[in-house]
This record gives sequence, structure tokens and C-alpha cells, in this order.
Amino acid sequence: MGVEESSGDPGRAAELAARTSYGRLIAFLAGRSGDVAAAEDALADAFRTALETWPRAGVPDRPEAWLLTVARRRMFKGTRHEKVKSAVESTLALLAEERLENSDSFPDHRLKLMLICAHPAIDVGVRTPLMLQTVLGLDAARIASAFLTAPSAMGQRLVRAKAKIRLAGIPFELPPPEQLPDRIDGVLEAIYTAYGSGWDALSGDARIRGLSQEAIWLGQLAARLAPGSAEAEGLVALMLHCEARLSARRDAQGCFVPLAEQDVALWSHGLIEAAETRLRRAFSLIGSGARMGRFQMEAAIQSVHAERRLGLPVNWTALVSLYDLLLQIAPTLGGAVARAAALGEAEGPVAGLHALDLLSSDRLDTYQPFWAVRAHLMALARKDGANLAYERAIGLTEDAATRAFLRRRQAESDPAPHEISRRPA
Repeated sequence: MGVEESSGDPGRAAELAARTSYGRLIAFLAGRSGDVAAAEDALADAFRTALETWPRAGVPDRPEAWLLTVARRRMFKGTRHEKVKSAVESTLALLAEERLENSDSFPDHRLKLMLICAHPAIDVGVRTPLMLQTVLGLDAARIASAFLTAPSAMGQRLVRAKAKIRLAGIPFELPPPEQLPDRIDGVLEAIYTAYGSGWDALSGDARIRGLSQEAIWLGQLAARLAPGSAEAEGLVALMLHCEARLSARRDAQGCFVPLAEQDVALWSHGLIEAAETRLRRAFSLIGSGARMGRFQMEAAIQSVHAERRLGLPVNWTALVSLYDLLLQIAPTLGGAVARAAALGEAEGPVAGLHALDLLSSDRLDTYQPFWAVRAHLMALARKDGANLAYERAIGLTEDAATRAFLRRRQAESDPAPHEISRRPA
């Protein structure tokens, strides 16, 4: 982060440092202490000190290095008092750390920390949430919402997991190659969840919006670390396909633009080509013995949509087949609703509605994409109840631009196909 971005606004400088460097700082500090919770406390204290100091002294030339030094000293002080180290030994250790911190850059250990969070000693159900908080900086409330869990319960689970890392003495190092396949899946899931949070946040918290780029970078790093993982390549392909449409998702007035109506000239054709290269590599790895996974199938679905850039119509029949394969690998409610939407386009709205009627889940009543797709198909089929379905979808939608879009479609009584979920499909 350059000083030119933040000079004159200490609060903005601290926010930018948090957005761009939080995960790197936590991973660096935790890697040297073996204590994730202590690293988080130390960094939080460094940010508080920055907000107190920078308005008086000015924003430092390298805010990231400043924050790291303050946090490191706080952690070092605590360790010294707890372990009663000698003054000479402690001073030499601190000087060595500060030489590294004051260099132009310091090692990025985020992926290493994510793999540590995926250690077999950590409960499977908390591994992804732990990565999202420690490495990507999401708070417990936001994570709890994504996992349909009470914030207090999620917070307690995260605290216990961090304590487990410290008490079990889990080494802060990359796992040996034979253990990597068992850990990489959880890492990929966390990366995609982070990407979805950033993709979703076109407005609001700048730090959350920045998660998309962070997730893509981490996904590319994971693919390099596990060169035989078709799923890692598939995840990168999926994120790049979604990212390619960023400029087309809102019009000049900030209104939501559904996927089927987006101007393909606004898509990043360079990102699409990069995604296609990754997807071809993923499928070549499957031919060499790697397993098929959900990210590859979801990337293939995005690839079909991307054919519009070539002037081709959307091949809805192919999409239905791809969703069938996806549901065999990962049977989720979102995938089933998406298949129904594709079936409605391929075989008519009545077929799509029938597919929706066959779904069974205790989440249907509050699952916004289900009601949005149902309203769309009912309107196309000229069936009674479309208006009520639209009202349900609108009531379950948080994004103001999407609510306005649904209101407009409701008034037109002939809604066009739209993106069925606020996360990348």
C-alpha cells in the first residue's frame, strides 16, 4: 500500500492496511509464535495504536511494516514476560525480526496458515470458518451467516480451534506431499467462500470487496502448490470466469444487470481466456488420473455461458447435463435450483417448475434463489402465483439493486432470465 493512497487520512490508511495486509500479517506473526489468537490480539493492538499515533505523527511511509513491527513487539513482550528469556537473547531475536519486517517485503505465509487450519487435529466442521477468520479477516458474525450458525456458537468454535493449534503444538510448516491432498479440499472451499463474499459486495466494506482478488491470488498459489490437483485448477477457472463479468454486473446508474442481458463487450475476454486455459488443464489432469470435482463442473457451466462472447446462443441443454453431473458430485440446493432454471430454458417453464416442485429441503421457505427462479418461471408460464413468488423473492433479497430489478420484472409480468444466486454459480 503506498502512502499516496492514504496521506492525510490516518483512518483510511489503517483501513487500507487491514484490507490489503491483514492475512499476510496474521500468517507471519502466527508462524513465529505458533499462537493464532495471540497474533490476532497483537495485530488488533497495533491497529489501535496506529489510530492513536498516526493522526499526531503522520502516516508512515510503509504502514504495513509499521503495523508488523508494533504487533511483533507486543507479542515479543508477552513472550518475554511469560518465559523469562534473557535480555540479550530477546534483543537479538527482536532485531532479527525487525530487519525482516523493515525490508521491502516479507514472506507471505497465508496459504501455509490455511493448510495448518486444515490439520487433522482440527475439527472438520470448523476448518473452513477458521481459515476465513484468521487468514482472510472475516468476522465471526459474517462467517456464522454463511454457515447458518449462531454468531456466538461460531465464535466459541473458532476460539477452541485456535487454542487447539497452540496446545497441540501443530507445526507451522507445509505438510509433506503425501498429506497435501487430504488438506487441500478445505483450503479450496475457504478460498471460494471468500471469493463469494467479495463478489457479492459491489458496495459497502472495501475490505470485503477486496476479498475477490485475494481469493484469486490464493487460488493460483494453491494450484502451484498442488500441481496435480484438477480441483485447484478448476477453482481458479471458476473465479476467473466470474471475475470477467464484473464490469457488466451493474449499468451506468448502478442498477443490477442479469447475466443473460449483460453486454458481452464489457466482459474481460482476457480473463475468460485465462479461465479457459485453466479449465482445459483441469480436464487434462482428470485424464491423467486426477478426480473430478465440483469446482471443475461449475467452471464448465460458466464456460458455456461465456460462449456468448463468440456470438453463440446459450446452450441450455448442455447446461442441464452439466448440472446433472454437478449434482452427482455435490448435491446442493443451489445446484438443484440452478438446474431447474436451466431446464426451464431448455424445455420450457413448466418443466422447470416441475423440477422445483420435486425439491425437498427445510431451507426452501427462506432460500431466495428458489423464489426468484420460481417467480420467473411462473411468469413465463403465465401461471397464477407469480406475483406472490416475486414478493417472497424480494423480501428475501438484501441487495437494493437486486430488489429493484425484481420489482421491475414483477411489474413487467414477463421477467427475463437472471442470475439465480448472489454467489457465483
